[in-house]
Amino acid sequence: MVNKTLADACEIIMGQSPAGEMCNTSGVGLPLLNGPTEYGAHHPTPVQFTTDPRKRAKKGDLLFCVRGSTTGRMNWADRDYAIGRGVAAIRHKSHHKLQPLVRAVVEYNLPFLLIQATGSTFPNVSSGLLSNLPWPEHEENQLLAISHILGMLDDKIEINRKQNETLETMTRTLFKAWFLDFEPVRAKQEGRWQRGQSLPGLPAHLYDLFPERLVESESGEIPEGAEITSLSAYCSLNPESWTKRTRPEQIRYVDLSNTKWGRIESVTHYEADDAPSRAQRVLRPLDTIVGTVRPGNGSYALISDEGLTGSTGFAVLRPLEREYFAFVYLAATSRENIERLSNLADGGAYPAVRPDAVSSTQVMRAGHELINAFSRQVNPMLSGMADNERTSQSLTQLRNTLLPKLISGDLHIPDAERILGASI
Repeated sequence: MVNKTLADACEIIMGQSPAGEMCNTSGVGLPLLNGPTEYGAHHPTPVQFTTDPRKRAKKGDLLFCVRGSTTGRMNWADRDYAIGRGVAAIRHKSHHKLQPLVRAVVEYNLPFLLIQATGSTFPNVSSGLLSNLPWPEHEENQLLAISHILGMLDDKIEINRKQNETLETMTRTLFKAWFLDFEPVRAKQEGRWQRGQSLPGLPAHLYDLFPERLVESESGEIPEGAEITSLSAYCSLNPESWTKRTRPEQIRYVDLSNTKWGRIESVTHYEADDAPSRAQRVLRPLDTIVGTVRPGNGSYALISDEGLTGSTGFAVLRPLEREYFAFVYLAATSRENIERLSNLADGGAYPAVRPDAVSSTQVMRAGHELINAFSRQVNPMLSGMADNERTSQSLTQLRNTLLPKLISGDLHIPDAERILGASI
């Protein structure tokens, strides 16, 4: 029997970059993907377009990064794209319903692909490597059943991601209204609020915590009686680092490259002697980590798990009191502050800021009562996001456990469906 390969079942389109003069950022032509810098949690967000697409991905294709340090990252195409040489598009030849299985097969073989990728500095996965990946030897109805199970897991993970996106937007909107735009103060000053009246986003009784008007200051308009301070009034900077004596035998390492826009995408496990020298920052639940190298990349997150170790490329902000953690996280990682840090960064090829540039972020000094009120509003949202992320990690592990057993026939479809039903 001839073993089937990915190329037998799927079309594999290797990207080809268009001419530079045919590219633009004004939205003319087909959106262009050059690599995972445009990747999101699920779908890409293109920043370039081209009127000369050489290779195309279709809606529903698996987008696989084939070059550089981010080789192996994947996204789904939510529309047609032009793809540059850093991306391959993979689609099943006959059934779009088998796309979840396509991704699972590629993910399952990803360690092999990364080992075989040529180039130590810039790894490269060739068309031949992808083409020769083994494809499951099952009847089509069996493959569709396996893909359906995997798709249900992916759908639940995507639902969690969208819920977290909504919760993130809500927390940041509230922080901006209270502490950056001072919307409650403006409502009082402009006569849009009267005692005992609620306005959208703020119960009536909380308005009493805010001054009556704004006044001019060196930092612009601020609430009357307020003062501007720095985040260091609410957190300590890089409070703990491992030493040779205290370093644990097992290191669960968080790096900048795997931390994106509030989400730790993966944790790498090392024996202590094998861990990178930069694996030094002790991370505790409720710490905020902000990448200081290329801060505009958004390498930040709120820590929710025990036992993690961070890179020295992070500034670690630990709240001085538990009630401060949401305030610290949202202030340090606001869009305005990430832009500020990005503008401050210098250093040529690796633009960076000092960690104290993060802790010196200017904020309005807020009293305990106001911060406690804010925490009561946003903490349930942040906790919900952490729960969703843990669930998604568990579902990802379940998918990776089920796949080889389903493909080998060691696990029957009805048994897998029962496991799935108990998990989601």
